[in-house]
Amino acid sequence: MAIAITLEKFLQKQGIEYDIMAHPRSYTSMETAQLSHVPGDSLAKSVLLRDGHGYLVAVVPATHRLDLGRVGRLLDRHVELATETEIGALFGDCDFGAIPPCGSAYGVETIVDDALISQREVWFEAGDHEELIHVGGEVFNAMMGAAEHARISQHA
Repeated sequence: MAIAITLEKFLQKQGIEYDIMAHPRSYTSMETAQLSHVPGDSLAKSVLLRDGHGYLVAVVPATHRLDLGRVGRLLDRHVELATETEIGALFGDCDFGAIPPCGSAYGVETIVDDALISQREVWFEAGDHEELIHVGGEVFNAMMGAAEHARISQHA
């Protein structure tokens, strides 16, 4: 599978320059970082959450664990992990577990951990388990646009 079509269109529309990095098939973000020889702190991991109002993509470094309680307190709403069925419905052109951080490309609200904002380079899933998108840190921050930034994770 190549880059997800929705993601590719989003990046083109935003005029974002990026590189694609192929890597051996992997299933966890830390495995991806290791196989790709990419710093885990610079690999963005996306987690789909849900609440009574809809969905939210939380983006944290691969080396971190998302703090659901912190996200809920920050947004003043109860959030929980979305189901596989919900993930498939929203990110139909992506492999399960390979959600890109650009929630807005899929019409989903996004929140980004502060730990990613300071990275000089960022890598993230292209929509499958064999390719990463690579952008500069400033480009990543611009790409995330109006996404809220906050400390929503802890180093694992």
